[in-house]
Amino acid sequence: MSVSPPSPVHAAPLGEETALPYGRPVRRRIAVPVALALGVGAAIALVCLHDRVVYYRVTSGSMRPTLQVGSRVAVEPGVQPKVGEIVVFHPPAGAIPEVPVCGAADEGAGFTRPCGVATTGSSRAIFIKRVVAGPGDVVSIRGGHAVVNGVTSSEPFAVPCTGSDCDFETPVRVPAGHYYLLGDNRGASDDSRFWGPVPASSIVGVAVTCLPLQTACRPRQ
Repeated sequence: MSVSPPSPVHAAPLGEETALPYGRPVRRRIAVPVALALGVGAAIALVCLHDRVVYYRVTSGSMRPTLQVGSRVAVEPGVQPKVGEIVVFHPPAGAIPEVPVCGAADEGAGFTRPCGVATTGSSRAIFIKRVVAGPGDVVSIRGGHAVVNGVTSSEPFAVPCTGSDCDFETPVRVPAGHYYLLGDNRGASDDSRFWGPVPASSIVGVAVTCLPLQTACRPRQ
């Protein structure tokens, strides 16, 4: 940004009152637009960091009470998910039939082991769930809560769950490069328990909460 050069300083004749120096006000006049330009530039840079944020509308109640049907969710692509974060993803092909299909015959609905092997291929559908276990973790389900590496996860966001779909007490190991995903509404969620873990390549992005103008975003809890 260019600025006009300061006016030359003229000495006052002898015997006259010395005028206030011009230098200090000129520096203030220059400092204001420079500071403004730097501030605008910083804001633009921050917006650019999050310019890929996209919005999705929730169409099911599987993430209640965290996400209500009809709510809009900001999602930042290209972010590696962590346990506890909410992600948008393409589920395995086995998640699409009315009765989900697990890639292992003795896992999932009706068995003591949650589904640990997904069917081959992913669908074009878009799901939203929460990461409860990551690559290499050993996971089982007790009372609707994820038990990861032998420790019951603290999940205050999870709706209390009863019934056969809430207990899969024989653990499975999450394959390398995969994530185990459950809905917060555990008693009414079609998730990894029934159709298995999701590869990182199928995850679209992490759900985030952004400040105005998307100047800063953080993972949504």
